[in-house]
Amino acid sequence: MVAIWFQDIESLEAISQDDLTRDLFLKMAWLSQEGRLKPFLFELQHDDDLDDTTKGNLTEIAEDPSFLLAVEDYVQKTQIVH
Repeated sequence: MVAIWFQDIESLEAISQDDLTRDLFLKMAWLSQEGRLKPFLFELQHDDDLDDTTKGNLTEIAEDPSFLLAVEDYVQKTQIVH
């Protein structure tokens, strides 16, 4: 259980440290909370600049609102520290 928790913290930290990734995840969290994620996912699936693996990974993440909330919470709580 501790190893899983530590991996989650490492994932959240990695997301928060990369500006583009952080902004994307925060945007997905906001869209999810607003109930506006479906148009984003539609556009994502039709983006020719992204490979299928990236599309699949982003879709999977976008469909996990608890993870998106955790990212948002982590970024907000650690923003002062960084």
